[in-house]
Amino acid sequence: MARALLPAALGLVLLASASLPALAQAASDPFLPAGEGRDLVVQVCTSCHAARTFGQLREGAQAWRYQVYDMIMHGAQMAPEDIEPVVKYLSTALGPGVPLPGPPPAQVKLPDGQGKELVEGACALCHGLDRVAATKRPAHQWDAIVSRMIFFGAPLSADQAKTVSSYVVANFGSK
Repeated sequence: MARALLPAALGLVLLASASLPALAQAASDPFLPAGEGRDLVVQVCTSCHAARTFGQLREGAQAWRYQVYDMIMHGAQMAPEDIEPVVKYLSTALGPGVPLPGPPPAQVKLPDGQGKELVEGACALCHGLDRVAATKRPAHQWDAIVSRMIFFGAPLSADQAKTVSSYVVANFGSK
């Protein structure tokens, strides 16, 4: 009986040891700063994704919770009691206003106008303004982007969102 279990046990040991280099790399990844819940994120999230994949996101708790539930629906293995610690870690360590590791994004001088300060304040919390100025978009796309950014955690009221949308359409919109 013991001899019959030996191949299965050996297979489990090999499988477990094969994942150790990936876990060791994730454990020292600069995209995942130290903090409570980090070990859970390394264990669950980096089993499918490189930390760089999601470590560049800068989302608020609502958006991270949505991401976590979406990943669970796609097969992420996580105990229900681990959801909130993971969301708390992600929104604290990778939330709005937390700088990305590495060199800062390119500096862009935005055109003057009503809404410029809101764009500089709210959009630059999570990414460089080069992303705002990089592509001309039609008004409906800018409106969708502003709405999505609010969902992700951009601190804008409904009136401020309208001002931001008007500003980006006027300066970076396409006909």
